[in-house]
Amino acid sequence: MGQDVYMYQGFWYTSENPFSIETMMAVQESFQAHSTNIYVITQPKCGTTWIKALVFAIVNRTKYKNIKPSDHPLNISNPHKCVPFLETEIITKGPENPPCLLASHIPYNALPKSILDSSCRIVYMCRNPKDVLVSWFHFANKLKDKSRTQMTIGEMLDVYAKGFMPYGPYWDHVIEYYKASSEDPTKVLCLTYDDMKIDTASKVKRLAEFLGYPFTEEEVTNGVVEEIVKLCSFENLKEVNKNGDLFTGVPNASFFREGKVGGWSNYLTNEMSQILDDITTEKFQGLDISF
Repeated sequence: MGQDVYMYQGFWYTSENPFSIETMMAVQESFQAHSTNIYVITQPKCGTTWIKALVFAIVNRTKYKNIKPSDHPLNISNPHKCVPFLETEIITKGPENPPCLLASHIPYNALPKSILDSSCRIVYMCRNPKDVLVSWFHFANKLKDKSRTQMTIGEMLDVYAKGFMPYGPYWDHVIEYYKASSEDPTKVLCLTYDDMKIDTASKVKRLAEFLGYPFTEEEVTNGVVEEIVKLCSFENLKEVNKNGDLFTGVPNASFFREGKVGGWSNYLTNEMSQILDDITTEKFQGLDISF
């Protein structure tokens, strides 16, 4: 990956902000949650941008009901700006008065105690680990310094399977949130990118119910759900974000490649696929999750 990584409380963190081990520890120590906050949490490369957009659109649909579509924040800005990362908020603004919607990649048991003890709600989305690997492969090589050698998919698999990724191991991250959801489904809602892609509209309704912003019969009849699905579609978000950068210097366009399910089959050999299948079967035994 080209970065130093450090093990802390069972997970790997990098040395580079905004997602460094120092930032994560600062979040743990100083962030004060509000009971009305909503947290969107993922492992990196699991559809973070998309789920941020959906949650933002659902929660703010009344606020932007009467504006021109072209003026909607999701039509002029990156979802990462609409739903900022908890880690970046600590760096840029400190722990006071955070916005209602925040995101993070932090493992469940490493979240600030104020979040765990509050009545806030957490939306967690994961993705087929094979597609996550391929997404990491493209993302890392796209951002890699040109003076460094590009990683092969085999090299990326070796690193990924051992868990040496930011916020890895992937499987342990997923397990923590699924266990938390089974213990308190009113606090943590777990979704998969794969299921969301199959029937986005029904999952958007479920998401709205969980967040406390259910759609009225009138909204459903008037096609509000479909409007949100279209607004947050991969095609629309990719077009909006074809230019510009985030404050970290990462190009907006780098977050939008294909947005498909099953693209891993174009990159992984049968042997590579089996390696991940074996790990997933062992790790997720007894967990109600499938891809």
